Amino acid sequence: MIGRIAGRVDYRALDHVLIDVRGVGYLVYCSERTLFALPRVGEHVALYTDLLVREDNLQLFGFTSLVEKEWHRLLMSVQGIGAKASMAILGALGPDGVGRAIALGDWNSLKAAKGVGPKTAQRVVIELKDKAPAVMAMGAAPAQAQAQAPDDVIEDIAMPSPVPPPPPGSNAQAEALSALRNLGYAPSEAAGAVAQAALDTPETETPALIRAALKLLAPKG
Repeated sequence: MIGRIAGRVDYRALDHVLIDVRGVGYLVYCSERTLFALPRVGEHVALYTDLLVREDNLQLFGFTSLVEKEWHRLLMSVQGIGAKASMAILGALGPDGVGRAIALGDWNSLKAAKGVGPKTAQRVVIELKDKAPAVMAMGAAPAQAQAQAPDDVIEDIAMPSPVPPPPPGSNAQAEALSALRNLGYAPSEAAGAVAQAALDTPETETPALIRAALKLLAPKG
């Protein structure tokens, strides 16, 4: 499948972008948040991609990071979540926001995405809650698709992409989550505490985040 594409932006629309790769134009659908982050027409861009194959249609979806792509694949595995709904959720919350909402069981945040109803939002939380910690703990260094020189290429990847590290802001959360798991806390329990601590005290560094999460996990009473 096509796992990454790099080329020149030919035009941008409301839900997709046309990327010229050596004279061939690839139409790539993106979330609203991803489209906002893309360069202007005429400039070079690189996106990680996921190819959706249907009987009568092929659609290519683009992501600025492998973390965003991984959430798309997980969201698509939930009954009632198609590509359009997944893009809506990622556009509304971003990959970090999706992870936080699922870890906290905050289905109301997911419901805020266009086309996602209460029952579907609850199903996403239930089915992905145990998978969220693995994505939230994906290393510290950013994994962004980098644009190349004019001789850009697309790459065919036969095997699924390895789980990548998260955006820079998730460094402390990933380290805190790893520390709590090393202390013996269950993955979902640790992920929920770290997500709540990060929500209560944004921009907190790792040691303070660990202390805040441990306070949340401490027995009450």
